[in-house]
Amino acid sequence: MSTRTDEDLDVDDVDSEIPEVADRWAGSGHERAGGSGRGFGLLLVVTGALGLIAAAMLNIEYIHMLNDESYVPVCDINPFLTCGEFLGSPQSQAFGFPNVVIGMVAFPVVVVSGVLLLAGQRLPVWYWRGLLLGTLFGIGFVTWLQYQALFSIRAICPWCALVWTVMIPLFVHTLARSTQNGALPVSAGVRSLLVQYRWVLTALWWVVVAAVALITLADEWSTLL
Repeated sequence: MSTRTDEDLDVDDVDSEIPEVADRWAGSGHERAGGSGRGFGLLLVVTGALGLIAAAMLNIEYIHMLNDESYVPVCDINPFLTCGEFLGSPQSQAFGFPNVVIGMVAFPVVVVSGVLLLAGQRLPVWYWRGLLLGTLFGIGFVTWLQYQALFSIRAICPWCALVWTVMIPLFVHTLARSTQNGALPVSAGVRSLLVQYRWVLTALWWVVVAAVALITLADEWSTLL
């Protein structure tokens, strides 16, 4: 009689040890064990890469401005669509150091997480909780920056807007996935809502931000016409 060691067990063997559940939104055995489907892995890679590009471009512009007070950032399209206005504002150093540093550190972690999941890795619960807390901080900070941009500075930074755009699906989808793998224990109803309508929630969030920007900065938008 042949025996099988732990090394002989494959993914299907492990999945078979995880009981199936009636709730279709609870995820597959692989997802409940800390893995992910390709969709979420790709989402992390794409949003993380775009966020990193935006942070890198802002960092480059910030360094140029430090070295040359007369430097005009290439993303200064007009007085309304401008990066320089933000990089030179108190809000650009909310924690006593340039905000761009946060993006340069955080977004690579997002990209690496996506690559690991695409490779079939199963991340431990503590990692998922850290990722969730990181995206929660990120979306909270971005929301504060949006408020500052629309109501205080009254201008829009193109690269900042890209960060705003990617942070919304990054947070919503990480939140939904965290309810499937046990990182965020919730009821079946809440999990079903978050997982099933994650793209609807993302789209609604985008629409709300865009609507507030259009209404609040109506006079500024008119200067572009």
